[in-house]
Amino acid sequence: MTRLQDIERAAGRCFHDVGMPEIADDEPPALDELAGYESAGLAWVAADENDVPVAYLIADRVDGDLHVEQVSVHPDHARHGIGRSLLDHLADRAAAEAVPALTLTTFRDVPWNAPYYARCGFVLLAEAELGPGLRAVRAKEAEHGLDRWPRVCMRRPVPPPAAPLR
Repeated sequence: MTRLQDIERAAGRCFHDVGMPEIADDEPPALDELAGYESAGLAWVAADENDVPVAYLIADRVDGDLHVEQVSVHPDHARHGIGRSLLDHLADRAAAEAVPALTLTTFRDVPWNAPYYARCGFVLLAEAELGPGLRAVRAKEAEHGLDRWPRVCMRRPVPPPAAPLR
């Protein structure tokens, strides 16, 4: 689990480059929090050829959807489709459970945040489209000071699994 914290710290460093040092220096989730996601079956790890973790995704259940709480890829392994494959894996899980969508909150103007997620099939949600769970997530983020930079909620519809051929 400490490796996941290391991934988060390394991935966060790039926020220094866009004038967001508070985000870059923010501590990753605590080990017991990560363990909670794992025990709930809501944590996935991508590993390299040596079975060393290089990326992870943790999710919650929010408003009937699977909500991407965090997805982080170590910079040494970025731009190889690992983050997208984790998102696709979560979408497959959602489809198998008949969950209608994935959601997330992210920074609107950071290139590897909202613009990236849009390329992964997420669309911006208007304020009126937010359910009570997403509103609570946003309120918690505001309390943590994340609203210093523009934030958005996004949703990726999950098609139901294809019916088997007869």
